[in-house]
Amino acid sequence: MGMDGRRPSIYPTLLYVDAKAAIRQLTDAFGFTELSVYEGEDGSVLHAELVQGNGAVMLGSKGRGGVFDEAMKNAGPCGVYIVVDDVDAHHQRAVEHGADILMPPTDQEHGSRDYMARDAEGNVWSFGTYAPEIAL
Repeated sequence: MGMDGRRPSIYPTLLYVDAKAAIRQLTDAFGFTELSVYEGEDGSVLHAELVQGNGAVMLGSKGRGGVFDEAMKNAGPCGVYIVVDDVDAHHQRAVEHGADILMPPTDQEHGSRDYMARDAEGNVWSFGTYAPEIAL
């Protein structure tokens, strides 16, 4: 739910060369849950939504055409921060599934405990306990 009790209001959106492999990695290694996956006749992922906590990411296959695909054509990897309750257990799961760990669980000066991993297509995922209060 978003800050006002409704749906989240921000959805990072990523495109992958192999979106099906990305979905497997995000669910198996990083604990996301598949909410929906829509495939084209050619088997490409037209649109997928994966949930983690009270947030979600959207993703799809690169090269399908359209305005968003064209706009993202030369985009580099992105970084996404995900709040998790147990950083060490989450990290262990990622390690067990062969994730490329960039930083092991580390206590930060601002009080958070975080780790960082790279997915198979270069996006950087940070997982930690930092969850700022947002005044509305």
